[in-house]
Amino acid sequence: MIPMVDIHTHILPNVDDGARSWEMAIHMCHMAAHDGVVHMVATPHANDEYLYERAHLQGVLAELAQRVGPILTLSLGCDFHFSYENLQLLEQDPQIFTIGNTQYMLVEFSDFSIPPWISTKLQDLLAMGLRPIITHPERNLLLQKKPEQVLQWADLGCTVQVTANSLTGRWGDRAFKVSQWLLRKQAVHVIASDCHNVEGRPPILSGARILLEKSYGTELAQALTHDNPLAIVENRPLPFFPPINS
Repeated sequence: MIPMVDIHTHILPNVDDGARSWEMAIHMCHMAAHDGVVHMVATPHANDEYLYERAHLQGVLAELAQRVGPILTLSLGCDFHFSYENLQLLEQDPQIFTIGNTQYMLVEFSDFSIPPWISTKLQDLLAMGLRPIITHPERNLLLQKKPEQVLQWADLGCTVQVTANSLTGRWGDRAFKVSQWLLRKQAVHVIASDCHNVEGRPPILSGARILLEKSYGTELAQALTHDNPLAIVENRPLPFFPPINS
């Protein structure tokens, strides 16, 4: 079994809309390990609904790691939403929302509004030394209508993450088509599960990996499910970051 790394998961129990219990959190980790995942990044939401207290979440993560055991390793990140409060905290401590002690951080956009200043703010984050990872743009209702915007962000240096089960059809025809369009443009750098539970949104990457291998080759599948996400966790430049295919 070829190992995989999942950088976008909601496996911490009772902290957001992900795992609802310790039992579910542990089950999700076991499912991921059985699927071939060797490292998971827990990325609870930081938005107007869910408070992100990193010290507390570190403690929850440590307890989960102890309960799960050595079947895989875990680290902490964040599903960062742009808000005034979050941006203020980010200016005070640039690493408060990053994956582990890396420069990489997940950035999620609203389905209802993507202000014109977002591109400038992404450039500001890059100038601060951070590396924004745009999460599941293929599922965003606004970006589905204007996927060219994702290419512009990738050109800036942002990493683009597509959801595994967008490729297997779980998120509908539009998300599938946009993810394929982004793949053809060489504007996808990571596949992640964005798992929330064990049924509708499980921690499974293998289905997407198999489809990638069939349609785009083993090398790309390896890059998106292992090489690039591992480089993120280890705070290295992405080995696969080609120019946009215009």
